[in-house]
Amino acid sequence: MLNTVNFDHDALKNYVIKFFEALNVPEIDARIAADVLVSADLRGINTHGVIRLHSYYGERLLKGQIDPSSPIKTINENPATLALDGGNGLGQVVAYRAMSQCIKKAEEAGLAITTVRNSNHFGIAGYYAMMALPEDMIGISLTNSQALVAPTYGFRPVIGTNPIAVTVPAGKEKPYVLDMATSIVPFGKIQIHEKAKFAIPKGWGINKNGALTNDPGEVIDGGALLPLGGPAELRGYKGYGLSLLVDLLSGVLAGAAFSQNVGRPTKNRNSDVGHFFAAIKIENFRPVDMFKADMDDYIQALKKSPKLPGQNRIFIHGEKEFEMAEKSLRTGIPLLKEAVDALKSAGEKVGVPFDLRPKT
Repeated sequence: MLNTVNFDHDALKNYVIKFFEALNVPEIDARIAADVLVSADLRGINTHGVIRLHSYYGERLLKGQIDPSSPIKTINENPATLALDGGNGLGQVVAYRAMSQCIKKAEEAGLAITTVRNSNHFGIAGYYAMMALPEDMIGISLTNSQALVAPTYGFRPVIGTNPIAVTVPAGKEKPYVLDMATSIVPFGKIQIHEKAKFAIPKGWGINKNGALTNDPGEVIDGGALLPLGGPAELRGYKGYGLSLLVDLLSGVLAGAAFSQNVGRPTKNRNSDVGHFFAAIKIENFRPVDMFKADMDDYIQALKKSPKLPGQNRIFIHGEKEFEMAEKSLRTGIPLLKEAVDALKSAGEKVGVPFDLRPKT
């Protein structure tokens, strides 16, 4: 059982805003970045929430590896396409503005694609795809990431966890929200198990010699994650192919770094993370009310389909996260003790003490 403490959503978000502002992030951008991070914890995706506030974002802002002003530039623009340079800014800010422009273009053109180069880690991919839902659009959000995954038949990490997020609106039912890494698990899951001194299931990762391991420390210390599916015998090459596809669209197409060059800033090189966003206006294909009615019928049919013994429910992608968010707004966002300790340490370093009281 993980050791967690609950905190009020608004109080936690306000703290994160102050943290970013203390590192010279403009208030409007700090609010965007804070909303993305806290939304991850709110939805139960604690690997991409405030546990990374300082270990990734704070540290890199302090070292000058991220530009707090996020000076986005347009590289190329057409009615349905947009190519942006993220100016080495905060990934959340860059991605939010890129998806906002993508949705605006899709409103006019019916479908739009935006690519981004020279950005940074942007948190949960689903946040940006979900921005399309209120506009009755299908949203797509991809990003490449630091190489942590070994390709099928390889044992060195040369490709990222490269997540895919796709959202589709429904009517009375919750929308379909697919938000997944193309590795078998996110790297943050390995780190959480290592901190909690829990073993990992065999098949999540390999050690530095390429052997499957239950020890999260061996994956972290020179090992690698496996692609979605696991080893080749379990068809892990399918996850490997998806990860490569994300890198081709987010990296090669966007003109960003790819493979082992992603997310490794040096004195002379930025992280150069790449993103890919798309928005599809449903109305341009069929009436929205008919589309949503069919979505409801489909989802209800899935839920009513026969269940395995001992199981009383079939979920739709994103449904558990929506329910978690509703609960967390009432009872507080559960943070791992490790995340709370990290926030306290980070607060001391930037002069913004983490003195929030737990929600009871």
